[in-house]
Amino acid sequence: MSLTEYPDSPGKMLGKEEHFMKTGKVARYGLLIALAFIFSYIESVIVVPVPVPGIKLGLANLVVVAALYRTGGKSAAVVSVIRVVLVGLTFNNPVMMLYSLAGCSLSLLLMVLLKRTERFSIVGVSVAGGAAHNLGQIAVAAFMLETSALFYYLPALLVSGCVAGTVIGIAGAEIVKRLPPLS
Repeated sequence: MSLTEYPDSPGKMLGKEEHFMKTGKVARYGLLIALAFIFSYIESVIVVPVPVPGIKLGLANLVVVAALYRTGGKSAAVVSVIRVVLVGLTFNNPVMMLYSLAGCSLSLLLMVLLKRTERFSIVGVSVAGGAAHNLGQIAVAAFMLETSALFYYLPALLVSGCVAGTVIGIAGAEIVKRLPPLS
C-alpha cells in the first residue's frame, strides 16, 4: 500500500484509500453546502405574500434534513451553520445572520435530539425543527430589541413553521428514501 502525507496533518501518513475517503467527505460537504446555499438564494428571490414578516418555506432545510438522516448530526450542523454564515455574508446583514444562527442552532439541536429518540418520523422531526427555528429567531430578536412585543408574532410563526416543516419533512423523507447513506 502506498502512503501519502496529508497536507492538513503534517507527519500523518494516509494510505490511498483513507486519502480518497477524506477527499470524498470534503466533496460531499461542499456539495451539500452549495446546494443549501442555492436553495437559500432561490428562497430569497421568492416573495411570500403573507402579512407576517419573516415567513419562508425553508428550502435549505431540505438539505439539512437529508444530511441529518444520511450523514448524521455533526455533518448537518456543519452544513447548516456554514450555509447561514455564507447567506448572511452574501444576502443579509450581521443582525439577520444572528437571528438565523439562533434559529438554525435551536432547530438543529431539537431535530438531533428527536431523531435520536427514534420515536418521530422525518416529518415529525422536521415540523419540530421548523417551529424551533422560528422560536429561536423570535427569542433572539426580542432580546436584542429589548421588547417582548415580538412574541405576538409567535403564534403565526409557529403555524408557518409547522406547515413549512411538514412540506420540507415530506420532501426530505422522499429524498432520504432515494439517497444512499453518505459516510
